[in-house]
Amino acid sequence: MSFDRYGSNVLAEDPHPPRRPQTTDTPAEPGLVVEDVQTGWVGAIVRVEKSGGVHVVVLEDRHGKTRTFPLGAGFWVDGKPVRLVPHRPAQQTPARSRTASGSVAVAGAKARVARGSRIWVEGRHDAELVEKVWGDDLRIEGVVVELLEGIDNLADHLAQFRPGPGRRVGVLADHLVRGSKESRIAAAATAKFGAEHVLVVGHPYVDVWQAVKPARVGLEAWPHIPRGTDIKVGSLRALGWPATDQADIARGWKRILSQVRDFRDLEPSLLGRVEELVDFVTAEQP
Repeated sequence: MSFDRYGSNVLAEDPHPPRRPQTTDTPAEPGLVVEDVQTGWVGAIVRVEKSGGVHVVVLEDRHGKTRTFPLGAGFWVDGKPVRLVPHRPAQQTPARSRTASGSVAVAGAKARVARGSRIWVEGRHDAELVEKVWGDDLRIEGVVVELLEGIDNLADHLAQFRPGPGRRVGVLADHLVRGSKESRIAAAATAKFGAEHVLVVGHPYVDVWQAVKPARVGLEAWPHIPRGTDIKVGSLRALGWPATDQADIARGWKRILSQVRDFRDLEPSLLGRVEELVDFVTAEQP
């Protein structure tokens, strides 16, 4: 008696039964088309949300109708079983931080040793506004901002400073418009000391306060102040703020300055001029 290890018919049974398709985890990315096995509903993933304490996936069919299904197994993608798992969006590269002037901030940068060149502004309020918006940039560039205490002092200051190679002066003037006293002073200074060493630019406003966008202080427009009335006093009265003495003016300016967050709160006619001055005093000279 012999034993037949293969049986009477070796082809009667397949020793390798078909394998069931493996279910794979698939992120539920918006736009992915899936089929719910039980209902046959086919739709694109719209979103994943929480409902009743569990995650569900919302599918939209080709007619625009939506249905909600529990997130997990029981779906097909391209004829293969999948288990839908929450989609994790790719991490975005952190946005580069900006200074108040809109320049790319340089993390950990130290202030540069002061250059020989300078930027001059007419008064303290001008200096404080420039510092608030451009201060970080100026420190990195090593540019010092100094006070003129009025454009009438420009010629005397330039004579003492003696501009020359490596000692440029950029001047920001108020009310620098054609035919004004300020424009005549600027032209005379440039002619005497040379345009390669001195640049005088300005905004059209009587006072730098008006370079702050009026909406920042609740105005549609800065008021027209008649001749004979101090521009600051008149502006404070238009705002309904105290304007009796110098202390009121100082407090009023602090309130205005506090509303300036960055360059977007200033008029373009000031922004362009300050940027022009920064470029002038930091440019490499032969």
